[in-house]
Amino acid sequence: MNWEQLLSLRRQGDKGKRLRVEQDDTRLGFEVDYDRIIFSAAFRSLQDKTQVIPLSKTDFVHTRLTHSLEVSVVGRSLGRLVGKKIIEKYPHLKEVHGYHMNDFGAIVAAASLAHDIGNPPFGHSGEKAIGEYFSIGKGQQYKDQLTAKEWQDLIDFEGNANGFSVLTAGRPGIEGGLRISYATLGAFMKYPKESLPKKPTKDIADKKYGFFQTDKAFFQDVASDMGLIPNKSGDNIGFERHPLAYLVEAADDICYTIIDFEDGINLGLVSEDFALEYLMKLVKDSIDTSKYKTLETKEDRISYLRALAIGSLINDAVKVFIENEALILEGKFPFAIMDKSKYKAQMDDIIKISVKNIYQSREVIEKEIVGYQIIQTLLDKFITAFNNKFDGEASNYDALIMKMLPEKHHLEKENLYGRLLHICHYVSLLTDGNALLLYKTITAAKS
Repeated sequence: MNWEQLLSLRRQGDKGKRLRVEQDDTRLGFEVDYDRIIFSAAFRSLQDKTQVIPLSKTDFVHTRLTHSLEVSVVGRSLGRLVGKKIIEKYPHLKEVHGYHMNDFGAIVAAASLAHDIGNPPFGHSGEKAIGEYFSIGKGQQYKDQLTAKEWQDLIDFEGNANGFSVLTAGRPGIEGGLRISYATLGAFMKYPKESLPKKPTKDIADKKYGFFQTDKAFFQDVASDMGLIPNKSGDNIGFERHPLAYLVEAADDICYTIIDFEDGINLGLVSEDFALEYLMKLVKDSIDTSKYKTLETKEDRISYLRALAIGSLINDAVKVFIENEALILEGKFPFAIMDKSKYKAQMDDIIKISVKNIYQSREVIEKEIVGYQIIQTLLDKFITAFNNKFDGEASNYDALIMKMLPEKHHLEKENLYGRLLHICHYVSLLTDGNALLLYKTITAAKS
């Protein structure tokens, strides 16, 4: 792979290349990506989607929106720091093509902003609830009517693949979705493969999948245009990662490790003593002890340690990336950046405490159970009504259910897979609160 191709400004529908030297620096294409994402309805919905504590009304607990904004900030720093080193190593990128270090920051920031845009309500349990509706729920009835890969898309419903659809899938009059630049899409694509074969290797890029069968053709166009390296054979499609996808992943890893931990401390789920023990290991080289001792509240002390910890992890992530840049361009770096960090042991310790005290806390478990019931009920009602309407067998109740479906989702889907995926997509874009309200309406449940 080479950086000239990887930094493609091309957008879906373009007939030719967009050259960096011809860009207006006051309205750079990569920054347009950021703007389009942040003004999208799908991004706005993240303000009421679970990050750690589902349906929490506590003001300092992160939603998917605040988490995404923070990942974007960390991603921008990672991108700029790496971009500075890349431009120094390959001066022709600036001298001939006009790229700047901030371009790298803008790409990673935009992709990081969108990294959770396809996640269903109620956190990762939302993905599992959709998948299990098909694998062990009422959706099992459709298995024999789908191909193996279509079925796998559904039983392993994946927020990353759904996010690619959010960014790129069009509807009448809105061709190409948000029309994001190929470079930003490449950085977004952490798992550039289809759902089968499932986890064919231990390569981090094979951990999950990155696109649905409906988006396969365009996904291939994006990957080919940027010169991503194919790594699957026969009828199977997969590529080595875009190098900047490693930085998007690192930004996410840094934020959820440190900031979820901070949330747990502020909620009282993790004691401040743990924070001091674990965070101090990350900041011992940068902490100003005298300043720390002047901080009187727990929130201020943890906030200070969190900021320093993120700074330490950013600098180390950049170091790991630059040391392995040649291998990454050759498609021979099968690891997450933070897996090779000198702070990996400390991050693992923090995650272990978070899993025990936060992710498996009673409040989280109770709300995830509620989320399962809500998501699977909505899927069943809308899928049944949508299919019955297509088959000309809709009851009056089906017609009423279809009236609850927003106008933009009233699209004709000629095949069963398309209809099933369309309803999954609709449910996935609901906020936690809207999903709960819709569930109460449909089931006549009292608040």
